[in-house]
Amino acid sequence: MKNLHGKRAIVTGVSRLSGIGAAICREFAKRGADVFFTYYFHYDQTLGVKGENDEPMRLAKELESHGVAVAHLELDLSEDNAYVQIFNAFEQRFGTTADILVNNACVSVNDSYETITSENLDAHYVINVRATTLLTSEFAKRFSKGHGGRIIQLTTGWSQGPMANELSYAITKSTVEALTYTLKTELAKKGITINAVNPGPTNSGWMSDQLKQELLPRFPFGRLGEPKDAANLIAFLASDDAEWITGQVIHSEGGFQNTL
Repeated sequence: MKNLHGKRAIVTGVSRLSGIGAAICREFAKRGADVFFTYYFHYDQTLGVKGENDEPMRLAKELESHGVAVAHLELDLSEDNAYVQIFNAFEQRFGTTADILVNNACVSVNDSYETITSENLDAHYVINVRATTLLTSEFAKRFSKGHGGRIIQLTTGWSQGPMANELSYAITKSTVEALTYTLKTELAKKGITINAVNPGPTNSGWMSDQLKQELLPRFPFGRLGEPKDAANLIAFLASDDAEWITGQVIHSEGGFQNTL
């Protein structure tokens, strides 16, 4: 299935082979898209889920086995001009503008109204809001093909139920959906669709065994969400088959129940 053949995609937040970002890249490559991905090891180190240093290189080789062109860049998205660096590096490598942008990178550190700090809230804001917004804006400004542009954001389940212990994350991720709704009309004039995907709790390497056992009964299909589940949906939204879908938030979480 090569329904992304000839397309070129940018995917942020791809440092671990077990993550959603890597699964998205795999699905894009399988479908024929050239892939440019970014990563930032320091963030994973803070969460204690860092993979091996060579995982981005190993992923690149895996993607190239599908006969597509691949490039990658380690970059801190909190830098003021990071979004410009990404698009400049992409265009230098591929000689053209991108067709697809997936804003997968995020900051997610648990806090509540009792523990929230200005530093933690700012750390969430700079990636989940500022970087996502600036990347989206830069993609749209550079896109001039008239049709086939795709922006896909990763959001969370804040609207499906309270996330009281993820206050900074829920607040900042909610703006991803506001961005999606707000820009859908203007971006349509340029031939770009914009959608957001909530993958739900996903077994991407960060869950403890105890958490897996707690979450499993909440999935009516009897299994946890896997990175490939979100990747399959995102690959569809990136394709021409999804040209009539824009401004939507899609909850791809297997019927996950917030409470039992």
